[in-house]
Amino acid sequence: MREPTFLILSALAGKPLHGYGLIEEVHVLSSGRLKLSLGTLYGSLDRLVEEGLVRVNREEVVSGRLRRYYEINDQGAAALAAELSRMRHAADLAESRLRARKAGEAAWNPA
Repeated sequence: MREPTFLILSALAGKPLHGYGLIEEVHVLSSGRLKLSLGTLYGSLDRLVEEGLVRVNREEVVSGRLRRYYEINDQGAAALAAELSRMRHAADLAESRLRARKAGEAAWNPA
C-alpha cells in the first residue's frame, strides 16, 4: 500500500471527512511531509470506493458547492490493519538488525 493511501485510510479511521478535511488531516498525519493535490486525493478516493474500502458517508451543499464526506468501511479498516501489521513487522526486523549492527553481531538473523 502506498503512503498516500495508508494516510487517507488512517485519516478516515477517525471520522468521516470531506476532501479539504482529508487533505489537512493527511498533512498532519504525515508531519507536514505530504500535501495531497486535489487530483491525487480524488483519484485515490475514487479507487478506494471502487475497491470497496471507502464509501460516501453523506453529501451536503455548502456555499453552492457539493461537499462529499467519505468514511472507511469494515473492508478498509481490515486493509489498514493488515498494512499496519506488515509495517510493524518490517520495522521490527529493521530495528533488530540495527541493534545487531550496533552490538557488532551479524546483521542477518532470520526471525
